[in-house]
Amino acid sequence: MRRGRQIPEVDLHEGSGGFVAEHRAGLAAVAVAVAASVAGWSVWSRVAEMTRSHPDVVLRPEAVELIGQAPWVRCDLKAEALRNASLDGGLPLDDPELPRRLARAFDMHPWVARIVSVQLRHPAAATVEVVCREPVAMVAVKGGLLAVDAEGVVLPSADFSAESAARYPRLAGVNSSPQGPEGSPWGDPVVEEGAVLAAAIGPEWEQLGLQECRPVVGVGPRKWELVGPPTRSILFGSAPGREPADEPAAAAKIARLRRLAARPAEEGRVDLMHPAADDGREPEKSDAQRSIPSP
Repeated sequence: MRRGRQIPEVDLHEGSGGFVAEHRAGLAAVAVAVAASVAGWSVWSRVAEMTRSHPDVVLRPEAVELIGQAPWVRCDLKAEALRNASLDGGLPLDDPELPRRLARAFDMHPWVARIVSVQLRHPAAATVEVVCREPVAMVAVKGGLLAVDAEGVVLPSADFSAESAARYPRLAGVNSSPQGPEGSPWGDPVVEEGAVLAAAIGPEWEQLGLQECRPVVGVGPRKWELVGPPTRSILFGSAPGREPADEPAAAAKIARLRRLAARPAEEGRVDLMHPAADDGREPEKSDAQRSIPSP
């Protein structure tokens, strides 16, 4: 019988030792390269962390400048906007989304009507310009007053004292509650009309000694009444922009209110829905305005 060929035994330990001995220089170079890479990565990680935390490239709240905060806004609008959006920590200036995030943070604040611009600068700083909502009236609700702007948007009432709230027209006859949080529309056409009316009357409100405006109870299109002292009641009629064809426009009514404010208060009820006897009369000219007859 033919015997199979025997495979010679190999000393593995001897072979590996020989391989190491033969390639000792190359392995050493690889080990040095790996060690250098690990050390370099560690150093770079520390450098990158230090760079990201450097004040020149990290935007802090104190480096954010706010332009446009109105005098009637008593809160710290900037601090509230950044805190509510969780942006009151350090923000990397190289974040491509940073302008959008800043704009959204301020746009979400109930006092802000719109964002004009967001500008970033280096070293880390930013300027945000906003337009604030302006209160025009206080809506009488159970338990107090809620401020609204000319569009019927609910404003932060905590920014008003009892004295400052009393200077605004009071909207009465509102039976609803706001349908959303501060910064969102009230959601009631009565409030929307009343806010438009209060904004249109403007400074004449205080000059006439008026206290509140309220819808007139009755049928048909809604009419509004302006109430002052017990001796004064002014029927304004439809809210501005809602007048029927046979009713004077809001501009004519406001002009008549100005004339009322410029002279002693008229007793009783004034009806602005119908032209007064002097509505079509031209105002008297001063001596300087009178023309000199030609010879």
